[in-house]
Amino acid sequence: MRRREFIGLIGGAAVMPLVATAQQAERMRRIGVLMNLAADNPEAQSRRAQFQQALQQLGWIDGVNVRIDYRWAAEDVGSLRRYAAELVALAPDAILANATPTVAALQQATRTVPIVFVNVTDPVGAGFVASLARPGRNVTGFLLFEYGIGVKWLELLKEIAPAVTRVGVIRDASNASGIGQFGAIQAVAPSFGIELYPIDVQDAGEIERAVADFARGPNSGLIVTSSTLALVHRELIIGLATRHRLPSVYNVREFSTRGGLICYGPDLQDRLRQAASYIDRILKGEKPADLPVQAPTKYELVINLRAAKDLIARADDLIQ
Repeated sequence: MRRREFIGLIGGAAVMPLVATAQQAERMRRIGVLMNLAADNPEAQSRRAQFQQALQQLGWIDGVNVRIDYRWAAEDVGSLRRYAAELVALAPDAILANATPTVAALQQATRTVPIVFVNVTDPVGAGFVASLARPGRNVTGFLLFEYGIGVKWLELLKEIAPAVTRVGVIRDASNASGIGQFGAIQAVAPSFGIELYPIDVQDAGEIERAVADFARGPNSGLIVTSSTLALVHRELIIGLATRHRLPSVYNVREFSTRGGLICYGPDLQDRLRQAASYIDRILKGEKPADLPVQAPTKYELVINLRAAKDLIARADDLIQ
């Protein structure tokens, strides 16, 4: 072999690992997103924009070095399962999942693809993680809130309507978080002089009948706990609260923006920013099993002024 050819061969061999490394670093990564919202829902589009902005701040730009595949299930369990299977079939590097039913559908489809969740109340009770500190599997993420927030909901209700002595709690009793949220409120209700009435969410007709029956009693108010079903029927629930003149406290901003009186809950934008940070760490090689599930640290109080004015207008007396 000629000397020049030999030197060229050695030089090429030395360069090849560098080229391969550069190509690997520039490999297009893939993120799946499964939301239990309709694609044309304004809240869905807002969350999409917030998530992509958070990723961009971390250096991940859709269409440049990452591809983001969205699926919108519109709160339908059948669609969730179908779309979960579709996303897993795309072999993403990580999946962002919103709410408990979404994570459940994804867990049926995969036990290996990393999943980062937001807006889940009880991931241990649901079987998604072994513990909050050590998830131990392919799933981790960010709690919607801890059950203790129920005390704040009851406190707020008594502040805006001191005469309330009966509180209907709208919940989804079919999952652990619905039972847990009601239990937390029930534990402190006697100290507020409150009698609680569970109102289970199943379908529109049942909600309408249950709220109408409950509203016949005097000095009544509502607390709407977190569930996908309550979110699906939010317009109905808000309308019933208005029709029956029930002062109400909700758990997420979406209710107040649609006419609900008052909401106290976590800043969902902050949750999405933190989820993006976990996905960034996973794309860089960390494992979900090693990333602890985190509780929110930032909450927001949202008041619908129109609903507040209506409540004031119905008051028998105003005290400054």
